[in-house]
Amino acid sequence: MIDFEILEKELQFRAVRSSGAGGQHVNKVSSKVELYWSLQDSMVFDEDQKHLLEVKLSNRLTKDGVLILQNSESRSQHKNKELVVQQFKELIEESLKKKKKRVATKVPKKVKQKRLANKRQLSEKKALRKPPEI
Repeated sequence: MIDFEILEKELQFRAVRSSGAGGQHVNKVSSKVELYWSLQDSMVFDEDQKHLLEVKLSNRLTKDGVLILQNSESRSQHKNKELVVQQFKELIEESLKKKKKRVATKVPKKVKQKRLANKRQLSEKKALRKPPEI
């Protein structure tokens, strides 16, 4: 299991101004929170886990191996910080899950028979649409 208490100490935060419409309040308050986390410098994961995270998060990591997440859902900076940390935890947990191998199964005999019966029925229906031969 992942020790998120230690992992949270590795996180760096930055508050910036939110974009978009908002009037006077949004122009003077930095409520958007950006989370920065360096995968290479992390002490929580071993090399295998780091490699797995690097593969799974390859499209989200910068060239330096830094993960950047942003949140500006709330008008409160503290709420946005909580939300971005929660988002980070979910992302890490999801990335560390290993996919189950798919077990190939045989198509049951009944299913094949049913498909062929439907096929025959459709073909007979279409054959009845033709004009009769004289």
